[in-house]
Amino acid sequence: MTSPADLPRPSQRPSRRPAWAGRNYSLLTAAAFVTNLGSHGALVAAAFAVLETGGDGGDVGLVAASRTLPLVLFLLIGGAVADRLPRHRVMVAANALNCVSQAAFAVLVLSGEARLWHMMLLTALGGTGQAFFSPAAEGMLLSSVKGDEASRAFAVFRMAMQGASVGGAALGGAMVAAIGPGWVLAADAAAFAIAGAMRAFLDVRDVPERTPGGGMLADLREGWREFAGRPWLWAVVVQFSLANAVVAAADAVYGPLVARDHLGGAAPWGLALGFFGAGTVAGALLMTRWKPRRLLLAGTLCVFPLALPSAALAVPVPVTVLCAVMFVTGVTLEVFGVSWMTALHQEIPEDKLSRVAAYDWFGSVALVPLATALAGPAETAFGRTTALWGCATLIVVVTAAVLCVPDVRNLRRRTKQVTAGGPVDSADTESPVRGLG
Repeated sequence: MTSPADLPRPSQRPSRRPAWAGRNYSLLTAAAFVTNLGSHGALVAAAFAVLETGGDGGDVGLVAASRTLPLVLFLLIGGAVADRLPRHRVMVAANALNCVSQAAFAVLVLSGEARLWHMMLLTALGGTGQAFFSPAAEGMLLSSVKGDEASRAFAVFRMAMQGASVGGAALGGAMVAAIGPGWVLAADAAAFAIAGAMRAFLDVRDVPERTPGGGMLADLREGWREFAGRPWLWAVVVQFSLANAVVAAADAVYGPLVARDHLGGAAPWGLALGFFGAGTVAGALLMTRWKPRRLLLAGTLCVFPLALPSAALAVPVPVTVLCAVMFVTGVTLEVFGVSWMTALHQEIPEDKLSRVAAYDWFGSVALVPLATALAGPAETAFGRTTALWGCATLIVVVTAAVLCVPDVRNLRRRTKQVTAGGPVDSADTESPVRGLG
């Protein structure tokens, strides 16, 4: 007979969440979904807010550049701060700054008092908050996942992020048309407040305490040594500093022009971007199942299709073909994204994650303003078609160059194998790529 003591208690019921989706991971994913939803809608709203005040395309570019400049300037400092202070506090403080700046932006737009310098200043504050938030958030996420299911966790996280990006842009555009940009900016401020409150409840009791360092400059130097001492790390960051720059030029400058002249206007270009977003979601879904053994080899091979959209615009191909190209590019780019996060999680010591993430972010955005600024002169000097083929060629060349780095080809996924003596890291005997920490 079963006694009452043998009956299952409520606390013994199996959790509905997977083992890898712990409390911190779930909070981080939910908060990221909320902020991405609001932020991508706000990008649309900010552009229309500038136009509604009488600004032109150049003014829209100035406001966008006002966000990028402080992001580039403060990223490395943000990484050092996030590895020195509790990361969740840095994230909450950055969310608070973003909330206040977006709320002020919304009030000015709704009251009809917004001026160009107001919008540039408030956008710059948002970029500053992002510079401190991004390294802390990446370090917190990477340290919140343990075990062999890390890549699946990162894939689900990125799927939520990409889904929010696509939905946020579409919802933001619809809301701008229905109720105006000011209310969309106010909704973004509320999203930052909600996400900041969620991040305040992160459990950091299991995070190792930071050992006192020798100051900010010493922390930056230590982060640089960690970054520069790993050929696979700096090679991929250099690759994407160039690739992201030419992709930004193609998407932000040449794409709309090709759409206007050959594809029928803004609607087909928006449809193509939507297919790219759908591809990223599909790619993340794929990576919840696929675990390539050679992480960076598989990921880097999947960067080659990033050249396809520029080539398609150079031809130019019909809208249906362009949409298919953009979808495939989104899928393959997410294969790289999940593989890259898994490699960082596996190889970088926990106490240096945010500094390494800062160098990664810095490389990703540093050349983007220059590339977009030079896109127009390049078109004048060489012609749009030649400039687009140049973008595609550069992506292929830098990606092929990265494959020449042995550590990129040889870094393997580590799995725990249980033996008579306990768990053993299988990569100890298989992978020549070793961490410095």
